[in-house]
Formats: sequence, structure tokens, C-alpha cells
Amino acid sequence: MKNKTPTTFYEKKQNTGFILSLCLLVFIFFINSASASSVKQLKRQQIDEILFNIHAYYVDDLELQNSMHIKYNNHQFERLYSKLDPYSKYLDEHELTALFDNTNGRYTGLGIEVKNIDEQMTIIDVVNNSPAKNAGILPNDIIISINNHTVATLTIDQVAALIRDSKFASIHLTVQRNTNKTHILFDVTRTQIDLESVTSQLLDTGTGYLAINSFSNHTLHEVAIQVAAMQNHYGYPLKGLVIDLRDNPGGTLKSAVAVSDLFLQSGTIVTTKGRFFDANQAFYAKHGDVLKGAPIVVLINENSASAAEILAAALKDNNRAKIVGSQSFGKGSVQSLIPLGDGNTALKLTTAKYFTPSGKSIDGVGITPDVAINQTNLSQNNKAVIIKNEQTKGTQQLLSSNLADLQLVKAKQLLSMQ
Repeated sequence: MKNKTPTTFYEKKQNTGFILSLCLLVFIFFINSASASSVKQLKRQQIDEILFNIHAYYVDDLELQNSMHIKYNNHQFERLYSKLDPYSKYLDEHELTALFDNTNGRYTGLGIEVKNIDEQMTIIDVVNNSPAKNAGILPNDIIISINNHTVATLTIDQVAALIRDSKFASIHLTVQRNTNKTHILFDVTRTQIDLESVTSQLLDTGTGYLAINSFSNHTLHEVAIQVAAMQNHYGYPLKGLVIDLRDNPGGTLKSAVAVSDLFLQSGTIVTTKGRFFDANQAFYAKHGDVLKGAPIVVLINENSASAAEILAAALKDNNRAKIVGSQSFGKGSVQSLIPLGDGNTALKLTTAKYFTPSGKSIDGVGITPDVAINQTNLSQNNKAVIIKNEQTKGTQQLLSSNLADLQLVKAKQLLSMQ
């Protein structure tokens, strides 16, 4: 059972509004701690609002029945706040703005995903058509300094803040590549980046490959367009489809439900349960399958989380797809965004747990694949190279083990047998 979230930050940040629910793995935020220092500076009115919302909406009863009659001091409040799950936190104005931007598939930044690996700030993915990509930054580059500030002793949050809060649009990055001790210098300008949540490739024998990288407001539209484009290329409906959800950290509940509905004729997609009335909902598929029953294989790994797990479980439990890969992350909770004060800040609060069509909670457990195959994680760029079976600039950085995507090979084999 997983009891902590990965220490990663993704400049891609997902978001939602109150009532609109969020199914998101924490690691894609710049801020991934429920005990953010900003809580220490909250005013009495903000504390009272947060206490009220925890009492009214939080998924677990923290015995706050008398909180309306108790004046909490800051120390008591911080102790209570620390009892919330890792996915619940106060968002300041900057965090909230970033959240809203990304729900529409865009954000301002460099276009890098960074993870602390062996105490080194390692770039594990670079977004296509981003300033970092255009500058020549590659996955596996290690960040040495940002604007001449050494990052060796910094946390993920501090590294992210150096990029986000710089008063200069141009960020000076010093990186180390491979085992070379020679440093490479980059000047990368922060810009608004439009994110593609979906990419696709044609496979063989009339089948297709669809990688869903996140679930934003645009994902349903992008999936529909990509599937239609593949079918138009062949001139007939797809004979099978691989849906790649590996390293997909989640997104909005609404998007996950809508994409699931594309491939289902009927059946339950997901149910949610919480303490207040509107947290208890059931979502059902409407008639109409875009693939008209053609077989589906879904790829998952340990970083497939939340909304990605909703889609995988919906297709698996309705006997619509086979699941290949490794055990998924296991985030079975739904967050809602509750505005505070004048709406410039908010509380991101876990308000419900979700359950698969078979009635199971995958929280802390994850989805078990039908065919278990463990392998090294693949970035979205690496996936494209493997699918196209071609060598492109930068592929020399890939490990040879990454070039054999055993999970995709198995998925194609399963499609050919149906």
C-alpha cells in the first residue's frame, strides 16, 4: 500500500472549480505538501472559512461538530490542518491562477518535468513545442543551478519557485548531461505553452495507438478528433485500439467520465461517495461506442493515477478492455475547489472517494492489470520514438532497455488475437 506521494513537480498543473471535481495526483503541482507555510500567515476570517468547509465537506469526519463554537488559535488550526490528506491544501492567489490556466490546457513556464532522483534534480520529460524543447534540453539532464542559484540542497518546491517567481522572463539553467562533469548552459524564456493532452499514431493491420497524457477540459474533444483521424486514414473503423495511460497523473472527473463514455455502450463508469449530499453521485455510460465494439487494450503503470484509473477501471470492469502493465498508483479520492474570501484564494479539499463499477475502492491499492509486465517508465517523447520505430535527434539519450516497449508489444499481440 502506498502511503506517500511522489516528490516530483510538473510544470503542467491540472485544476477544477467547486462542484467541478478534480481527480489528480499531487506530484504534478509545484506545491505538494498539505502543510504549506502559507497557512501560518492566514487571517482569522480565512481560518474560520476553512474550518467551516472542512466541517461541511471533508470526506472524513474530523470531529469538528463544535468547531463553530470554538475559537481556534493558529497552533490549533495548524494541528487540525495537518490531519487532512496530502491532496487537500490551501491555495494562494498564484497557485490558484496556475490551476485555472492548466484546466484549459495551458500554462506559463519552460516545459520541463523534474523529479528528485538520488538527491539530484533530474529532468525526466520535456514538453513538445516548449521553450525547453526548442533550447535543446533533454530528459535525464540534471539541473545544477537556476539563475546562478545552486539547487543541490533545495526542495522540489524551492526549485519550482525559482523558475516560477523569477522577475526575469529568461531563466538561466545550468545542467549536467550524462556522466560528464562539464556543465551546459541554457537561457530559456518562460512562455505560455499550449499542452496536448492526447497524441496518436497508426499501428498496423488497421489498429491505432492513443496516448492520453492528462485529463483537461479539452481531452474529450482531442480524443474524438484523434480517433476520427485514424479511422479516416484507414477509410474504415479501427480494428483495435491501444490506450496508453502510463504516467498519466489524472485531471478532472468530468473529463475522465466523458472519455470513458466514448468507448462504452452502457454500464456504470464510476460512483463517488462523501459526507455531504452532492458528493454522492453515480455516472453511467450513454448508448454509443465510437469504436463500435473493436477491442481495446489499456496500458498503465505505477504513475497512472486518479482520473486515469477511473478510465482504466471503467473499461476493465465493463469487460470493454484488457489492462496491461504494472499496478497503478491507487489514488481513489476526488477533490473540489472551494473559493475563499473574495475568490482570489481557495481550499482544495478531498470531498469524496470514488469507486469502480464493480464497487471497489482502489485508494492506496491501485488497479491490477490483466497482464502484468513491469518495465522502466517511458516519457511521452520516448513512446513516440518506439511507436514510429525510427531514430530521431536526441534518441541517443534513451537507454537501450527503453527501446523495447514490452507492454506495447504485448498490447499489439492481444489486439491481433481478437
